[in-house]
Amino acid sequence: MRYYATLGPACCQASTLCALLRRGVTGFRLNLSHTPLAARQDWIAALHDAERQTGLSAQLMIDLRGPEVRIGALPAPLPLAEGDTVTLGVDIPVEADVLAALRPGMTLLLDDGVMALTVLDGGVCRVTRGGTLTSHKSLTPEGVDLHRPALCPADLNDLAQAASFGVSAVMQPFVRSADDLCAVRAAMADSGLAHAELFAKVENRAGLDALPDWMDLCDVVTIARGDLGSSLPLEQLPAAQKHIAALCRSRRKPFLVVTQLLHSMIDHPAPTRAEVLDIYNAVLDGADCLMLTGETAQGRYPAEASAWLIRVAREAEKTR
Repeated sequence: MRYYATLGPACCQASTLCALLRRGVTGFRLNLSHTPLAARQDWIAALHDAERQTGLSAQLMIDLRGPEVRIGALPAPLPLAEGDTVTLGVDIPVEADVLAALRPGMTLLLDDGVMALTVLDGGVCRVTRGGTLTSHKSLTPEGVDLHRPALCPADLNDLAQAASFGVSAVMQPFVRSADDLCAVRAAMADSGLAHAELFAKVENRAGLDALPDWMDLCDVVTIARGDLGSSLPLEQLPAAQKHIAALCRSRRKPFLVVTQLLHSMIDHPAPTRAEVLDIYNAVLDGADCLMLTGETAQGRYPAEASAWLIRVAREAEKTR
């Protein structure tokens, strides 16, 4: 079993990273959706320092941008109250292909579905589920494929530098087809990463439906429940996870489960019973890897969250 933590402000000091390594974390994810790889040299240096101090090594994974849709930079957090109207491209910065795809009645999910908008006309939308929106959060236009390439220019730039930073794994978001993974593999080879592991995320209906056709082209299938839970009706997410797990078991393909495994521990030092059951069941279903995101990147208790993840998973391994 492999355990991954996401690097972020809450765990970017060598002392904290030492604690995570000693608790059993085996790899670290660097999310590049918000920033280029080179801007995180200090975090990577802290990780390598922690490895030297502990005598323990960890895999360094970069999570690329891919064809994912995100809003742009906001000058300040934007409160969205139910019933309010906002204008995309004015109040909320989005790219031109998003504006071109909008249709009246379309639902737009923000920040992995935490907030929701309904398109009224043009870029004008009504808030149907409120919250506070911050920069670079995900935007999912339901039922729309924007036909973006698998890799954006920023991804290619990050891949070109990755080997020099010690990156040994690449995570590709929103895999839709075998062609996506062929493009990523080619770019990895061109960047000196031919032997790095490729983790492929299932994050939308297209990727889920085509999974049997592309899963053999990656090393690890990733059940990324944040965007997948926005792409599907949320009540269908458990069946989708079970389906992916069963297919991976039948093909002897390793798989990783991620998103909100210990979400409550962003603010609390102990997990909920539901979270413990979620981790336990993921292991019983055959997961080879588990990953924490906000719990370690931004949470108040990154070391405690890592310890709980590993403690529960090891308990589950006794019975599978």
